[in-house]
Amino acid sequence: MEITDDKLLKIALVTSLIGLIGLIAFTPIIEVKEVEIKDINRGMIDEEVSLDGVITDVSQSKSKTSYFLTINDGEAQIQLIIFESQVAEMQSRNLDIEDFKGHKVQVVGKITQYNSELELILSSGDSLRMVS
Repeated sequence: MEITDDKLLKIALVTSLIGLIGLIAFTPIIEVKEVEIKDINRGMIDEEVSLDGVITDVSQSKSKTSYFLTINDGEAQIQLIIFESQVAEMQSRNLDIEDFKGHKVQVVGKITQYNSELELILSSGDSLRMVS
């Protein structure tokens, strides 16, 4: 059997379609890893995680465009960074970041390191929710 350009094109198309269907089928199943703050380590840098905790402190950057929130789960704490684009997204939904202080939240973000400290960067404006 001789493989011609036409057959090769058909094989590539079928393989691509199977891959796309697989992505569409399995995407809803993929969930963000839920962790406790004390379990976060440098090996998790660039991973997207979900965690629960209480916002104990809220402060703004010097430029007044970003926010730094401290999340404490009773055993450990981590800094959550909310950049200008997420702030705008939250404000468009009539959410004030200052209102989160003292409330239990669930947050989804990416673990990063800045000045040798681990931090969490908010994934999107709807990745921070009050749970109580």
